[in-house]
This record gives sequence, C-alpha cells and structure tokens, in this order.
Amino acid sequence: LAAAAPCRCRARGVDPGGLWARKESLSAWAAKPAMSASHAKCSQAHAASSPAVLARLGGAPLAPTPPPPCASPRASTLRSARRQIVRAQLEPSVSSVSVSAPATVANLGPGFDWLGCALEGKGDTVHARVLEDHQGLVIESIEGDQGRLSKVPEENCVGIAALETLKLLGLVGTEGEWQLPVGIGLSLNKGLPLGSGLGSSAASAAAGCESINALFGSPLSSKRLVDAGIMAEAAVSGYHADNIAPALMGGFVVCRAYEPALDLFSLQFPKDKELWFTVVTPEWEVKTKDARAVLPKDISMKQHIHNCSQGASLVAAICTGDVPLLGSALSADCIVEPARAPLIPGFSEVKVAAQEAGATGCTISGAGPTCVALCESREAGEAVAVAMEKTFKDAGNLECASIQVSQ
Repeated sequence: LAAAAPCRCRARGVDPGGLWARKESLSAWAAKPAMSASHAKCSQAHAASSPAVLARLGGAPLAPTPPPPCASPRASTLRSARRQIVRAQLEPSVSSVSVSAPATVANLGPGFDWLGCALEGKGDTVHARVLEDHQGLVIESIEGDQGRLSKVPEENCVGIAALETLKLLGLVGTEGEWQLPVGIGLSLNKGLPLGSGLGSSAASAAAGCESINALFGSPLSSKRLVDAGIMAEAAVSGYHADNIAPALMGGFVVCRAYEPALDLFSLQFPKDKELWFTVVTPEWEVKTKDARAVLPKDISMKQHIHNCSQGASLVAAICTGDVPLLGSALSADCIVEPARAPLIPGFSEVKVAAQEAGATGCTISGAGPTCVALCESREAGEAVAVAMEKTFKDAGNLECASIQVSQ
C-alpha cells in the first residue's frame, strides 16, 4: 500500500542514507521514500512500506561549524559537551529541501483513532530553506488554502510540527529558545483540501517534520517524528495519531497505545494481493471538532464487543490480504459512523450504491465528508466511483470536488 519508488539520488554529494550533502553542487532532484525509518538502502522492502515522497535539495552545502568552547571548566559537564557535539553535527547540511506527504484515511470504520493508512497520489508539499540573515522560524508563503491558514508558525500545523522537530533535535529549547545561528523559512503548498477527511493537517505536519529533519541530515526516524507531528495535530484536531503516523511511516499503521507513551506498529498488506481505494470528496466541509462533538459519550457493552470484533477482523484482513473481509469489517462500525453520517448529505445512500456497484465495503474517511470504498481491482474501483458520484448528486444534492482511485 502506498509503495514508494526506490531512493534515487542524482545530485553529487548526496548520500541516499540520509540526504547528507557536503560536496559540490546540489542542484538536482533526489527522491526519498517519505517519512521512512531508514534511508540507508534502496531496497524493495523499504520501498513497499513507505509512501512516495519527493525531496529536492538545492543550493550550496553549508560547512559544519566546530562545537563552541565551554564557558568555564565548571560548566564543562559531560551533558553540555554532548549537547555541543550534537548541535555541531546538526548544522544544516543543505541549504534547502522540499518534501511531500500523502493523504491518509483514518479510522477505516471501527478503527477509530487507532488505525489509518496512507494513499498514493496528491498530498501537501513543504519547501524549507536556510535563512542566513535571520533567526527563528518563518512561514514565507502558503498556496492552495484560499487564504484561510495563518502564517504565524505557532498557529499553523506546519509551523508547530517544524518547531517540535527542532526541539527533538535539540535546536529549540522547551520554551522556544532559538539555538541556531541561522533561521529557517518554510513554504507550504496545500495539495489536499481543508476539512476533507483526508488528513490535510497531518499531511502538512508530516511534510513539515520531515523537511526540517532532512535539512539537518535526517537523523530522526519517521517513527520518532510522529512525536513531533502529533503535537501539531493536537493543536487543531485532537491528540490522535491515525493520520500523522501513516503520513510519516506509510502503509497501514496501528496506534496501540497513547499512554503512558505513544506506541505504534505497521501492518503489511501482502504484495501479491490487490487493494484499491475509491476516494470521493463531495463539495461539503465537515470540521473535525464538529465531527467529534456528535460522538456518543457512552456506549453499550454490545456495541463495544461488536466494534472490537470488527477491529480484530480489520487487522486480520490487512495481514492476510482478504479484501472481502476487510471491506465487510470496514463497513460494520456501529458507534462512530452512525453518529457522523447525518453530517454528510446523502452518505447512507452513497454507501449502499458503492457496495451495489462492486465495492467490498464503504465508510467515512476520517471525520468526513470524504467517503472511501474498497475494491479488488482498478476497474471495479472506477465503476464504484461513478456510482458514488451519481448518488451524491441525486441523494445529497452535492457535486464532487475530487474523485480518486488509487492504491
């Protein structure tokens, strides 16, 4: 699922193991699987478990600076010395980098807040560059948001994610103290619509995390970056990782626990099986906070048992490549989907139409309004897309802003 192309590094002086660039020219493209835990080898196994992300390196390499001298012998503790060495190694290794992060489908029916997956296709792109004559983080431009997003870093997902990543790198203090001699500028291109249920905020956060990480040589794994990205998600849609984790790690990701610490693991869909997603977004917006507000505060034991069994079926179906079982389990949520369905005009009819047209299952993607159907072939997926689009218009009086059939 969401397989990336193998790493392709065509720029001189670029190390595919971490996007390090300390030699001559860097004005070339280098493709890197988005948010992968290890960039060391261009292996098929690595490519199959990570979403496609394009990283572009530009400008001249920046020379590393030596560690600063200790202020006094008394201040020269082992801890401070280690911090100085880390910071010296984490001087920007390139002057600019661009990273794209994919759309994601969260919940997949009964997997509310604990299961999500990445999709091939469009996503958000962040360009990060070193600002020699500035200190601090600046959002220089945003495209594709119709002017709705703030350029204040602390008020934007991409800015929050970038700052949290810099904190993980030890380059920004816990109170926001900037500890770099240069600044960083970010430019965000929104390829995903806001409030669509496709992980728009998570894509911005993921691209923000990884662009900062790549600017400093990619010392952090994709899984570690989730700790930074989830803070950006928490600021706009709640503390949940079912979008940000697959956006960074690729494929299907299970969020096993949030407390006492975030615990994630990936699920591998068999490579010899086909799974196609028909993703239809009507011209309608559902805000995440509104979609969460309608959720029931209490559920019955019967509902709990039902959704647990369907969640277990989801995991089993993913691991075995059983698309009919996967679709059946995805369609069987009895808690969240029934509460949110009234927020999307025509959804109930669209779900029926998708299954009658050949989908193995259909549900709401994330908070909606996007609906996702599962199919066993591209041909089936395209037929389902036609049926879903027609039903949204007939039953919901809604035109469709986006239709995609992808893996």
